[in-house]
Amino acid sequence: MGSIARRPLMVANWKMHGTFFEAMQWVQALSYQLDPADYDRVDVGVAPSFTSLRSVQTVIQMDDLPIHIVAQNVHWANKGAYTGEVSARMLAKLAVSYVIVGHSERRRDFGEDDRMVNRKARAALSEGVTPIVAVGETLEQREGGRAEQTVGRQVSGSLARMPSDQVGRLVVAYEPVWAIGTGRHARPAVAQEMISYIRSRIRSKHGDAADQVRIIYGGSINPGNVAALMAKRDIDGGLIGGASLDPGTLAACVRYWT
Repeated sequence: MGSIARRPLMVANWKMHGTFFEAMQWVQALSYQLDPADYDRVDVGVAPSFTSLRSVQTVIQMDDLPIHIVAQNVHWANKGAYTGEVSARMLAKLAVSYVIVGHSERRRDFGEDDRMVNRKARAALSEGVTPIVAVGETLEQREGGRAEQTVGRQVSGSLARMPSDQVGRLVVAYEPVWAIGTGRHARPAVAQEMISYIRSRIRSKHGDAADQVRIIYGGSINPGNVAALMAKRDIDGGLIGGASLDPGTLAACVRYWT
């Protein structure tokens, strides 16, 4: 196993919540509760809706906040007749650092498959935006003994045709579908087991790049369980949903070691 120290990453996924004004308020409120020492230890990102990206960018730049802007989705084309879509080039011009691709809600509700996720991830990388590639199994798949098979297929398909140097720049988010928005979460040992498996899958194809990839956990993270999850050697951060809508709760997750 490698010995590379991976910097923790905590991302607030606000989903379809908050107007642009509320998003600005949330960012400011979060910044009041975090100290420079917090940012020294953890990369912090917020993922507002598309209509709030520019407003959030303005707040972060004007107040010189060390908070990363994260987009919730991207299209694989740079431009074209794709009504309602947003390109990686557009995101890059808004100083977006990361973009979530392959979230289970988009896989489930919009029919996104691994091939589509792969195209989106490669488009993001081409514009200098880091993809956060989300993978995870349903409850039926886990109870049927197909959790690793499902997640392994998603990892392989979503990272297909990527050179190892690009793979090393990725973030992978393991989000068991049965733990998203349900109040249930994977026990730390269960999350570690799957994330370790994901890293081993990446290692089998890309060697030492697996030591560089940050693999974060998502699924009902809150201040009560975040420290136990982060204590596991392969868990490099969190993709935080409902708990991130409250700046105080989000700050407590970022400061998981206190």
